[in-house]
Amino acid sequence: MTAQANTALAAEILEVPHAEAAAVTRDSRPLRLITCGSVDDGKSTLIGRLLWDTKAVKEDQAATLRRDSGSQNDLGLPDFALLLDGLQAEREQGITIDVAYRYFATDRRSFIVADTPGHEQYTRNMATGASTADLAILLVDARAGLLEQTRRHATIASLMGIKQFVLAVNKFDLVAYDRAVFDQISTDFKALALSLGVRQVTAIPMSALKGENVVYSARSVIPWYEGPTLVETLELATLRSGQSTGFRLPVQRVSRPGESFRGYQGTVAGGAVKPGDSVAILPSGQVANVKQIVTFDLVRNAAVAGDAITLVLDRQVDVARGDMIVSLDAQPQTGLAFDAQIVALQPDGIVPGKRYWLKAGSRRQRVQVEPVQQLDLKSGKWQSADMLQMNAIGKVHLSFDETAIFDPYELNRGTGAFILIDPDTNNTVAGGMITAKRTELGGLNAHEGRVILSLPADLAEQLLATELLASRRDEVETRRVTTSAARQLLDDIDG
Repeated sequence: MTAQANTALAAEILEVPHAEAAAVTRDSRPLRLITCGSVDDGKSTLIGRLLWDTKAVKEDQAATLRRDSGSQNDLGLPDFALLLDGLQAEREQGITIDVAYRYFATDRRSFIVADTPGHEQYTRNMATGASTADLAILLVDARAGLLEQTRRHATIASLMGIKQFVLAVNKFDLVAYDRAVFDQISTDFKALALSLGVRQVTAIPMSALKGENVVYSARSVIPWYEGPTLVETLELATLRSGQSTGFRLPVQRVSRPGESFRGYQGTVAGGAVKPGDSVAILPSGQVANVKQIVTFDLVRNAAVAGDAITLVLDRQVDVARGDMIVSLDAQPQTGLAFDAQIVALQPDGIVPGKRYWLKAGSRRQRVQVEPVQQLDLKSGKWQSADMLQMNAIGKVHLSFDETAIFDPYELNRGTGAFILIDPDTNNTVAGGMITAKRTELGGLNAHEGRVILSLPADLAEQLLATELLASRRDEVETRRVTTSAARQLLDDIDG
């Protein structure tokens, strides 16, 4: 892809929203983002520079930073990474270990940024930061290009459902602002992102230490780059919404202040609701209508995702903590068997066949976990696995004793995410994401094997473009053949 094409693409993505942003005063919803990449690519320095240039550093912090920085660089600038690396071990080793969260704001928006570790042994920490993020900033050292850890973090971010990437080609001053270097790195990364199902990528050449193209434009030293700065890109980013599913209210508490009032309290995890709507209570399947929506200070006409409410129904139904109240016409999946992807968090890993506690929202239930595949973070390929060690990312089968209630994580993070707890130690051993409900015996999945479908080419292309197949594209094999050849193949199998 040429440099002109890259510039045109960035302009095309950002030109229209810019006009809209000018008319909008301020987006009250904070954008959650992570920075990730290989060791020493400058992640902590980048966030430190963001905090510094957006005036999020207090006077006493600034004084301490100047005192602690010493002679960290030849430019006489503070060591911005010290604003993030708070652990003593981090400062001694010059690396990030824990996930550091910081808040900053511009005139248009507020942000919550997580600085995640670059080392492979802290993959679980990086996955934790990515699980709540709307956007990922992947840093690349302009001198080194894409590295294995860059690919690893891009893979993990995509698995966590992040669909917006910013490629920060950092330390660009050290390659003399060479346009050919930027074009090559951005082309390689966009190809990687496309293979992961991520199509929204903005590539920016920058120097985090000097502050070039971070908050302020670097047009004076990079005249050929006409795209946005990092902050301009973040201001226009979109949030992952809970509106792709129907109404979801995981019940946290049943409120009975008196005999005349009975309400069900929780935070709306998806969709919207208003008085008069018909709802179902899961897992029992009872049906009722919404009579009233109450908050701490008023009665409301509607509630949307993120609102903490008390829901009053028009009839007496059996509802307990851990149940879920959902829209009648758009219900989540219920069953005893689900497929999921998990990240192992403890040294003992995930033991096949062991029974764990699964906690999703306010619901906790017994589950048996069977590892199926593990992601090879070097190659990006899935491989068969019987056990998952710490930091491993794997696909598992979940088998429940009682009915479980989930949405696929791609559709709703709130009702598609869970943690696994070891009943012996009470340690959280894994974080996971539901991918699909597993078909029980009698369906296509009754036996280990493969299913061959003969489809028209246009229909096959549409199916391969769906979210579900895109998430498991590495397991699908396709061959384009003539109609007669496909019929012959099926006849041979039957014969």
